[in-house]
Amino acid sequence: MLSKRVIACLDVRDGKLAKSVQFVDTKDIGDPVSKAQEYYADGLDELVFYDITASSDKRNIMLDVVDEVAREIHIPFSVGGGIRSVEDANRLLWAGAEKINVNSAAVTRPELIQELAFAIGNQNVVLSMDIKRVEITREFPSGYEIVINGGRTPTGIDGLEWALRGEELGAGELVVNSIDADGTREGYEINLTRMIADAVSIPVIASGGAGKPEHLLEVLTEGRADAALIASMVHYGEYTVSGLKQWLHDHGVKVRMNW
Repeated sequence: MLSKRVIACLDVRDGKLAKSVQFVDTKDIGDPVSKAQEYYADGLDELVFYDITASSDKRNIMLDVVDEVAREIHIPFSVGGGIRSVEDANRLLWAGAEKINVNSAAVTRPELIQELAFAIGNQNVVLSMDIKRVEITREFPSGYEIVINGGRTPTGIDGLEWALRGEELGAGELVVNSIDADGTREGYEINLTRMIADAVSIPVIASGGAGKPEHLLEVLTEGRADAALIASMVHYGEYTVSGLKQWLHDHGVKVRMNW
């Protein structure tokens, strides 16, 4: 059985670490480079960096900040925001990213996933999905809809359908981010995560809603996620990466420990 991963997410806006609740009321809360250093030293398994306004501003990601973070860590580093081509991806890889994380541009042009998988390998292509709960209808049989541009734009695409399509097109991992749970710290969307994890054969990263260790335990067991993405609970200093991993280990979850 593979170890479960604890992944920290750095949402970056104008070069500063930012945090929002359900993708609104975004506030600057610190320096992404110093946080990356701190979490890496404390045993983080993987780091995700999102330039959260690159897509909505229709600009490229901030390569200088990516480069600064990459110099400080030696763990898998996934970067997303405003990636619209293989050329964009290559610039990020040269800046130090290991995995390329696509979201809005892949929904707009699904063949981007195929192009990236061919150019850099499936294992380095991550499809992030921002998903909102909706009424179950013929259009949305899963009861979830994909939204893009930082949660601002509904797409009319069913969440489960898009997860399956992303895997078919060549994504090597899926980030399942619940808009409804994002920033609430009330727990992950277990039903959503489990539905997608059961339907695909690639790793699923649960995102949105982590507030206490029990939430990670729940999504990694009942939610069948391969990894749990965390943000607020470590950004504000209430928990540490090492403390969370020790708690999970003590509760029977296989995680990589720094012994």
